[in-house]
Amino acid sequence: MAIFKHLFLVLSLVPLVLSYPFFPPTCYSKVLSMARDLTQMAADLKRGHETSYCMAHMPDLYLDVHNACVMHKMRTYISLVEGLRDRRCAYTREVMKLGYTLRQLFIFMSEKCHGDLVFTIYDCAVLERYPGY
Repeated sequence: MAIFKHLFLVLSLVPLVLSYPFFPPTCYSKVLSMARDLTQMAADLKRGHETSYCMAHMPDLYLDVHNACVMHKMRTYISLVEGLRDRRCAYTREVMKLGYTLRQLFIFMSEKCHGDLVFTIYDCAVLERYPGY
């Protein structure tokens, strides 16, 4: 009977162990993923039915985490999102989520991953003319 209990315990733990990711996300992979998501989120808000009229004047957001100008671009975009005054747009859940997540990424890159990230280029014009993914 004890053998069956041990066998049952082992068989129930095997799927849990196999489903656990072997490689935890690194700081770089987290930043890269968040930047892609934010770029897509901003593009969706510019095209969205409820938010397109107030997001139309916002610049396109493209976040290249390898570009040293990305920190300035994020600071500028955060201030623009916080400066939206149209209540029907500025206080929608999606726009607030964009601002909050962008602020999270900024803090993550500047404080949490400061030593892990390497900026390979310094070209601010690339961030301005790239229309998104």
